[in-house]
Order: sequence, then C-alpha cells, then structure tokens
Amino acid sequence: MDSVDQQLLALLRQDARTTVATLAGKLGVSRGTVTNRVRRLEDDGVITGYTVKLRPDAQPDLIAAWMSITVDGNQTREVIAHLLGEPGVAALHDTNGRWDLLAELRAGNLGELAAVLERVRLIKGIAGTETSIHLQTYRGA
Repeated sequence: MDSVDQQLLALLRQDARTTVATLAGKLGVSRGTVTNRVRRLEDDGVITGYTVKLRPDAQPDLIAAWMSITVDGNQTREVIAHLLGEPGVAALHDTNGRWDLLAELRAGNLGELAAVLERVRLIKGIAGTETSIHLQTYRGA
C-alpha cells in the first residue's frame, strides 16, 4: 500500500459513505483510480466491510477496550494502515513512552473482542500488545 491507499483508508474510516467523486477530489486522483483502489483493497482483504459508527452512549452494552501496541522497527505506517482497516478499531492514537500506538477497541461481546485481538496481533510489524477492558466510567460533579 502506498500513501494514496493510506489516505483513502483514512477518509473511508471517517465516512465510508463518502462519494467516489469527493474522495477523488480530496486525494487529487481520478474517480476511476479511487474505484480501482477500493476494489483492490477489498479484493486483498484490507477492507473487510463497511459499518455504521454510533455514539458510545448509544450502545451501553458494547465492550470497550484499549490496546497498547509496540511496533517493530520502521513499520509504523504499515501497521497504522492495517489498523485503520480493522473494523474493531474505533480510534487509533500515536503515543510516546513505552508504547507506540494506542487503539480504542469496540466489540459487541467477548467473542467479538477476542476475534479483534487475534486479527490485530497477526498484523505484520506488531511486536507486542497489552489490552485493558473498560469496566466503568466515573464522572466528577
């Protein structure tokens, strides 16, 4: 994947219903190029589906977790591109310190969360992970 593919994935993660014409304009390429790249990303299994994003409080029973990720060497861009295509990753953050990335995960149940964890751990370039499940939120008055 090149930088255009990565930018395309980022735009689709923001809004998978963005028109091909809008994507082409934002990327500075033709509509045919966008269509061909999306088809290739789907055929290669990078894009595995499309989904609807909901506010976190719209699904109170949804399991939330945070995965801290260490990346091997200079593979951060490739790992980010793969993570942006993972439907279980709700948000992805670059960090400093012990971990390179922090992924916010969402799943409907523990089985789905286990599947997300397995898919993420199999991404080439990920050296290690540590996952914490969100149990409860406390808010001050």
